[in-house]
Amino acid sequence: MSLQTAFEIMMMVTSGCALLVSGWLLWQSQRQRDLIALAGFGLMMALWCAGHVAIFHHLTALGVMLVLANPLMPTFFLDFAVRFVNRGVARQPWLDRLERSMGLIYALSMAVVLLSWWLQGGTAVAVASFHQFFVFSSSGWFNLAYSVLVGILAHGVLSWGFLTHQGNRRRSIVAMFVSGGWGLLLATSFVFPSLGLDTYPYPMLLLPSYVVVLVYGVVRYQILEVNAWVNRALLWVGMMLLILGVIALLGALAGQLGMQALANVPGWQLWLYSALVLVLAALLYQPLNTLVGRLVYPGLKLDQLLLDRWRNQLKTAQSWDDLGVVAQSLISHQLGQPVQVRFLGRYEPSPRSGNDPCIQCRQLGGAWEFELLDWSDITPALRLTGEVFGSLLASSCGVLERSLMLAEAERARLAEQHLVELGGLSAAMAHELRNPLNIIAMAAAGADAETRGHIQTQIKRADRLISDMLIYSGKLTLQRQPIQLQAMVQALLVHVDWHGVRHELAMTEGLEINADPHRVQQVLVNLIDNALAFIRNQADGCLRIEADSHGVIRLHNNGPALPDELATSLFRPFVSKRPGGSGLGLAIVRRIMEAHGGYIRYRADLGWPVSFELFFAAPAAAQGDAADIPFIAAQESSL
Repeated sequence: MSLQTAFEIMMMVTSGCALLVSGWLLWQSQRQRDLIALAGFGLMMALWCAGHVAIFHHLTALGVMLVLANPLMPTFFLDFAVRFVNRGVARQPWLDRLERSMGLIYALSMAVVLLSWWLQGGTAVAVASFHQFFVFSSSGWFNLAYSVLVGILAHGVLSWGFLTHQGNRRRSIVAMFVSGGWGLLLATSFVFPSLGLDTYPYPMLLLPSYVVVLVYGVVRYQILEVNAWVNRALLWVGMMLLILGVIALLGALAGQLGMQALANVPGWQLWLYSALVLVLAALLYQPLNTLVGRLVYPGLKLDQLLLDRWRNQLKTAQSWDDLGVVAQSLISHQLGQPVQVRFLGRYEPSPRSGNDPCIQCRQLGGAWEFELLDWSDITPALRLTGEVFGSLLASSCGVLERSLMLAEAERARLAEQHLVELGGLSAAMAHELRNPLNIIAMAAAGADAETRGHIQTQIKRADRLISDMLIYSGKLTLQRQPIQLQAMVQALLVHVDWHGVRHELAMTEGLEINADPHRVQQVLVNLIDNALAFIRNQADGCLRIEADSHGVIRLHNNGPALPDELATSLFRPFVSKRPGGSGLGLAIVRRIMEAHGGYIRYRADLGWPVSFELFFAAPAAAQGDAADIPFIAAQESSL
C-alpha cells in the first residue's frame, strides 16, 4: 500500500467519522442547543478532509475550495465555546456581546473564504510521496492566519470558562484543551509542503482520532449515556487490534509451521477477513444473546420500557404504605400470582413467612438491601424478574427515605418558625392583656369580699393562661447537668398541696439523669398538678412516681381513664378536660421533652387508669445520634 493511498484512506475515514459525529450531535441538540455549533465544526472538518481526497482524484479546483473553507471550522468552534461557557457564574456582558455578534463573525469568515477563492489562495503541487498535495499561495496565508486567530479567540473564551466554572463543565473545558492540543499536533504537518518542506505528513494519519476525542471530551460529562457507547467502541477496537496482532503472528509463523497456503495469503487480506468476522459477531451478538436468554429463562419478559415504567411508578409513592401497595401491585401483576412486600427496620426481626413469595427490604449499614423469601418453587425466569424488581425496589426505598427525612426537616423548620412568630405574638398579647388585668384588680379593691374573691380568681386564671402561652411559645434553652433524680423529686413533693391524696415514690437511690433541672421540675409540676385536679376529690386518690435503672420516669394515678378520642390528641395545645385548665400544660411538657431529645407518652397498659412515661435522651441522642429514638418519636408524633 503506497503512502498516498494510506493518507487518502485516513482522510476518508476522518471525513466519515466527522459526518457521523455531526449527525449524532444534531440529534442530541434537542436537549443541548449549543451542540448545533459543534455539529457545524464536525461538518466543516469532514469537508476539509474531503477536499484533500478530491485533490488526489484530480478534482483540484473543488478540493482547493474545500480546503480554503477552513476559516469556517474555528468559527463554528468559537460559536460553540461562547455558548458553552456563557452560563451561570461565568456569564459576562462581553460574552453576551460576543454571542450576539456571532452572525457578523460568520459573515466575516465567509468573506475571508470568498476572498481566498477569488485570489486563488491555494493550489496543488507534487510533494514527497503525493502526485498532488494542497499548498498555500502567497495570498492564501491570510486565510490560515485568520483561522489561527479565531481559534486563539475560542480557546481564550474556554480559558475564561475554566477559571470561573466548576464541576463537569470545567472538566469538559479541560478535555477540549487536551483534544485541541492533540488536533494541533496532528494538523501542523499539513502546512509543511506550503513551507517548502518536502516531508510526508505522517501525523495526519491519526486525524480520525481527533474529531472523536474532541466530541467525546465535550459530551462525556454532559450526556452520560455516551460513556457506555464509548466503552463498547473501545472494546471492539481493542479486539480489532488483538486480531491484527494474531494475524501478523500467524503470517510470520505459518511458513515455519508448514502452513504454506496460509503463508502465501497477503497479510492485509487475513486482517480484512478477520475484521469482517468480528463485525459479523458484533451484529449477531444481541440476537444470539436474546435467544440464549430465552432458552435459559423461558417466559422472561424484561425490557428497558418495563424497567422505566416500574421505576417511574415506584417514584410516585409518598409513604411506606404507598410504596408497599405500588410495589406489591407491580410485581404481582408481572408474575401473575400474589407476592408480598415488606419493609423492616435495622433491628426488626423478620416475621414468619407465609405461603406466597415475598420481597423483603431492610436497611443495613446506611443502604437498603432486598431478600427473596419463599421463591424456591418459582421458575428461573420469574426469579430473575423478582431479583431485578427487588433491586429497583431497594433503590426506591433509599430515595423515599431521603425524601421523608427532607420533608421532616422542612416540617421541623416550619414548626420552629411558627413558634418564633407565636412567641412574638404571645409576648405582645401578654403585655397588652396584663395592663387591663392590673387595672381590673385595682378597681376590684373597693368591691365587697365575695365579688373581689371571684374577680381575683379569674384574674389569676387569666394570668396563668398568659404565663403558659409564654412558656409554650418561647424559645427553650437547656442547661444540662447531672441530676440526682430521687433527691430532686423528694424536694419537689414537699411543696405540693396534696389535700389528702396519697402519693408513693419508688426510685433507686443515686439514680442520675442528664437534663435541665428547671425544665425537669416544670415537667413534673405540670403532670402532678394535672393529676391532682382529677384525683383530689377521690377518697382513694393515689399518685405514684417511679423510675427504672434506665432513667425512664413513670407517673401513675388512679383517676378516671381517658376516652380514646382524647388520648389521640392529648399533647396538642388547648386540649384539656381539666376544670380551669389552659390546655397548654401537656403541650408544654411535650415541648420540653422533645427539646431534650426524649419523649412523653400516655399509657393505659401498666395497671393504672392513667400513666405518663418520660424518657430523657442522652446529650448525643438529643442531637440525633441515637438509633432507636426515631422509631419511638414516630409513634409519639401520631398522638
